Amino acid sequence: MISAFIKFVKDTETTIVAWKSRNSLHLLRICLGIVFTWFGVLKFFPGLSPAEVIAGKTILKLSFGLIKPGLSLPILACWECTIGIGLITRRWLSFVLVLLYFQMAGTLLPLFFFPHETWTTNLFVPTLLGQYIIKNLVLISAGVVIGATVQDGTPNDKQVIAVNTRQSGLPAETRRELLEEALIDN
Repeated sequence: MISAFIKFVKDTETTIVAWKSRNSLHLLRICLGIVFTWFGVLKFFPGLSPAEVIAGKTILKLSFGLIKPGLSLPILACWECTIGIGLITRRWLSFVLVLLYFQMAGTLLPLFFFPHETWTTNLFVPTLLGQYIIKNLVLISAGVVIGATVQDGTPNDKQVIAVNTRQSGLPAETRRELLEEALIDN
């Protein structure tokens, strides 16, 4: 009975890891796209985005006072929605990822431009706003992972599945099945 339970647990784990290997990149790309689209849409409506004040101030400073928040926020909203929709639809991914990297670099600037708002008196203790900004490192990392799958501007899912299955620790037969399935599906 115990050996049957252990076999069940191992088989279940193999099935779950195989599912993750096939679907994790798609989930990451779609979820990242949803986040960018959602946060972008909020910026179209003054007062809804908690990031609009700091975003407006950052762009104002970057543009040496030339681009006021009334203009910069709708542009930023379009930029973020373009990133989000591009990620969700998988269209022009190379271009979309360049937009993402530039946008994310911009989101980190308040840490340097406005340290009195983003850090407490201790450099290693960010304020709530600083924490909100620092978590963007995760979004940047997600963009890098997605970017590692883009070849000639289009996603190369077969390559990703091949890498994921090699690193998964799955039995050789299961890896072969996943690769064959990937070749058929793509």
